[in-house]
Amino acid sequence: MCPSSLALAPRALYEEVAELLRQRIFQRELEPGAWIDELKIAQELGISRTPLREAIKVLATEGLVTIKVRRGAYVTEVSHQDLSDVYHLLGLLESDAAATVAQRATDAQLSELAQIHAQLEVAAAQGNTQMDAFFAINEQFHMRLLEIANNRWSNQVVADLRKVMKLNRHHSLFKSGRIQESLQEHRGIMQALQKRTPDEARQQMQNHFHNGLRAADESV
Repeated sequence: MCPSSLALAPRALYEEVAELLRQRIFQRELEPGAWIDELKIAQELGISRTPLREAIKVLATEGLVTIKVRRGAYVTEVSHQDLSDVYHLLGLLESDAAATVAQRATDAQLSELAQIHAQLEVAAAQGNTQMDAFFAINEQFHMRLLEIANNRWSNQVVADLRKVMKLNRHHSLFKSGRIQESLQEHRGIMQALQKRTPDEARQQMQNHFHNGLRAADESV
């Protein structure tokens, strides 16, 4: 049963439509490079094109959609340079956050990160059957670390960059053996955080993103 305008309440309609399209993009129902058929989607959802266009503008600011003059909106295609730039910025921002957390986090906050990491270990041990769970827990760990670092501007930029990273057809974790490598890197990050060594935490996180980009390149 298709969602209707009533089903999309009580949030602002365009926000609900933006989230629906966002998930379709992440799930590859709308592939990178695909044209967004406004008329078809509006009819499917039982809404006017006005909130749909507002939703598309939201996705455009996040980098998920590219609006082309007189041609309409398309799901963004991520080039190698785009991916390299995204990993570079994520490495800078998240390594800074890791250093901050190592220095300022409470024992309770570090315990919370350790619990999330333990869930990551469990998902990795179950192999390909828990690939989606590993993805989700991995992102949860990174976003929680950023929340603890408590820089809302950095958090917003990272959230948008991670959305763009999800457009990549050749995610680094798809590379054979990369999940175990990533898990080992997470162990290094956790150890640095628990030892409260900011410089080591920064370097471990930088290495994590450097290796992630390398693996993504090798997966192409």
